[in-house]
Amino acid sequence: MKKSPAPVAKILRDFRRAVEEVMVELAQLIVRDGEGASKFVTIKIRGAASDGAARRVGLAIANSPLVKTAIAGEDANWGRVVMAVGKAGERADRDRLCIAIGGVDITRDGQIVDGYDETPVAQHMKGPEIDIEVDLGVGKGKSTVWTCDLTHGYIDINGSYRS
Repeated sequence: MKKSPAPVAKILRDFRRAVEEVMVELAQLIVRDGEGASKFVTIKIRGAASDGAARRVGLAIANSPLVKTAIAGEDANWGRVVMAVGKAGERADRDRLCIAIGGVDITRDGQIVDGYDETPVAQHMKGPEIDIEVDLGVGKGKSTVWTCDLTHGYIDINGSYRS
């Protein structure tokens, strides 16, 4: 018995998935190759008013020099993440804001988690891959943004040549 060919929709779906995997890998490689970068950072935003709002908040965190230098300095300063969220200009519910770093809940419902211990977060900050999760508490929008830290190596590279 002869096999029937796979439906075109399935072939296109599989092709799309394969292209997306390659594009994600390339995007992450670009971030990892950042000038002077020593840490790869994944920022996941959820609970935003829309996916676009989530992306803008993620980019505000990812592009914040204060956040990036705190990561380079292995400083578990979650206040800098809160600052970047506020600076993004998107809706966020202060009383529902949740932040986790390295899988450790730091704030929940706008307050520091009772009994929060910074030790595992500080240990996570020493690693080469940093995970930050933020729930804005206003909707169903979500986004993932990748970035790297901002080290003295960046200054050395960019300050040592003339164009």
